[in-house]
Amino acid sequence: MSDIILFAHPTFGVFGILAAVWLLVEVLNASETNRARIRSASYAVAICIVLAALLGGYWYTVYYGAEKAIIVKGPWPWAHNFVMETKEHLFFIPLILALYLPIVSAQNLARNKASRLVTMTVAAFVVLNGLAIEGGGAIINYGVKVAFVHTGIKGAE
Repeated sequence: MSDIILFAHPTFGVFGILAAVWLLVEVLNASETNRARIRSASYAVAICIVLAALLGGYWYTVYYGAEKAIIVKGPWPWAHNFVMETKEHLFFIPLILALYLPIVSAQNLARNKASRLVTMTVAAFVVLNGLAIEGGGAIINYGVKVAFVHTGIKGAE
């Protein structure tokens, strides 16, 4: 079960990023004909990012303690001390922005230029922050790997 959670967390994060790109493209071409797709994309971003945050939070509280101990004893302690500590605070940004997207995209974006600009800006920030957080997760994962290689401990198979 822990492997499912471990893989579902970044998967929903990536789906949220992709949905934000989808939303950005739809809003760039905002019209009366794609209004429903804009709403769907904004809800997809919110749902995926919320699921990523919930799964990541569950993983962090239940399973990460053992990984943290491995990382800080390995050659890359900064993978936890800097990257994870930063990631713990950064994840709030795309979470709050993703929850805001369904609110701002409820406007008629084909007619409301200001709301269209806000929606595109918020979606772009979700993409950029999401990519940074995904990269941080990769570094943390590699921190565990190099610790195992460095110490000769075999990981859970």
